[in-house]
Amino acid sequence: MKMLRFGVLLLAIVGLAATPMLAKAQSLGDSGDSSDVAVLPANTTHPHPDLTYDRPTQKTKLHNYFFDTFGPYPIVGAAFTAGINQAESTPPEWKQGAEGYGKRLGSNFTIAAVATSTRYALAEAFREDTLYYRCECKGVFPRMSHALISTFTARRGHDGHRVFSFPALVAPYAGTMTAVYAWYPGRYDAMDGFRMGNYSLLGYMGGNIALEFLYSGPHSWLSHMHLNNGHGAPNPGSNP
Repeated sequence: MKMLRFGVLLLAIVGLAATPMLAKAQSLGDSGDSSDVAVLPANTTHPHPDLTYDRPTQKTKLHNYFFDTFGPYPIVGAAFTAGINQAESTPPEWKQGAEGYGKRLGSNFTIAAVATSTRYALAEAFREDTLYYRCECKGVFPRMSHALISTFTARRGHDGHRVFSFPALVAPYAGTMTAVYAWYPGRYDAMDGFRMGNYSLLGYMGGNIALEFLYSGPHSWLSHMHLNNGHGAPNPGSNP
């Protein structure tokens, strides 16, 4: 019956990162290829209508998918979150020791992998570009607004105009819902999955803010990790 509910729920959410925020959510559960002119977000203070938008190639998207799914960030994030879960005995059914930590590590990594796979798969189906593009605006608040808005939006079409992104919205909940109905203890339900998904969404926001404000010049660490301009997205201000 549990697997049947899992299958029905996944269909309902269209097959809908592990982050430290997820650990807090779990604790709460226990206690209860063409280019054109870019249209930039309305929150930018200095719009540049003459900037060109380079739509990422399939190779770029595939590279970023594997990096976001199996790269050092999801591995370290899953390990860190598992450590918090271990300290808080979340879920308590998995107990302590190496075996318990292994279960939590595998769970957190798989949650992030499912969420990332969902985002990329749905973005491909909706023909959206969900890679992060740093703001062309100036000032802390406009750039902060851009990072937050980018959590719920994506670029679409040859001109790269911004749209509300269904894949970006549902992806954070895909992993947590999968965990709840596939391998978490039976007492967890959809409300727990939704609560954990909310914290995953906040984690996405935090990631966008980091990509916006961390220096990513040609000699930066992010550049060497192939994350220059946010997850390897083409430079929206460059020529085709």
